[in-house]
Amino acid sequence: MTPENLHHLQSLLVSRTGFLLAADRAHLAEHRLAPVARREGYAGVDALMDAVRAEPPAALAWSAMEAVLNPETWFRRDRAPFTTFASEVLPAIAGVRPEGRVRIWSAGCAAGQEAYSLAMPALEDQTNVEIVATDLSQRALEKARTGIFTQFEVQRGLSARRLLNWFDQSEDMWEAKPRLRSAITFSRANLLDEPPPGGRFDVIFCRYVLSDMAPERRARALDVLEQALADDGCLFLGLDETAGERPDSFRPVPGRPGVFVKSPAALRRAA
Repeated sequence: MTPENLHHLQSLLVSRTGFLLAADRAHLAEHRLAPVARREGYAGVDALMDAVRAEPPAALAWSAMEAVLNPETWFRRDRAPFTTFASEVLPAIAGVRPEGRVRIWSAGCAAGQEAYSLAMPALEDQTNVEIVATDLSQRALEKARTGIFTQFEVQRGLSARRLLNWFDQSEDMWEAKPRLRSAITFSRANLLDEPPPGGRFDVIFCRYVLSDMAPERRARALDVLEQALADDGCLFLGLDETAGERPDSFRPVPGRPGVFVKSPAALRRAA
């Protein structure tokens, strides 16, 4: 990829998605863009990016950006946060909500494993939940809505009990049962824009999304998360992620890596 095309791609990603594409990841970006170039009928990645630069159709630009973004995730990633969610946070919040209803946002849900990992324990405990799962990638969302995963994907994080309880096997693929799929609303959204409609969320999972963002865009995303989170809600980030760009918005929960609640300053702003 020419330096000009790389620079344009970097600028496009930061401005539209917040994603910071480091120069040492240019070869990875080029590798991910190659199938897009072939699919769209361009001779190569530079020809694709030349077209995006010259007169960028929105669909073509987004196809390029989606290819570069990292959609990888797996069921119950890191395990401990999902145990904290199911055994501590979910029952505590349900116990103080009218009719026990808990609103959950999976922000940056990729192919849906995170959202399904949240829905399973909630349904098992018969908790009244509304789960909204959003992502920038339309292709990832299409896969998430089907609830169909490979043997490799379900082996990453799902116990045999949950796999058999919540998925039906068809040859070497596993499909989420209708009750599980219907518990989640998948939609396309940008974390840099306004939060999803319907009121504030009691629990937000936004794991391993902020760490790939440019600092100023990460600050904007944290502002959106503060706006979206209920005053007594919980925010789950990646185990090594922090709210460093907005230290007056969230404070970490001691002994629970990656779990945050609103800071006193944020609560004063919300009052």
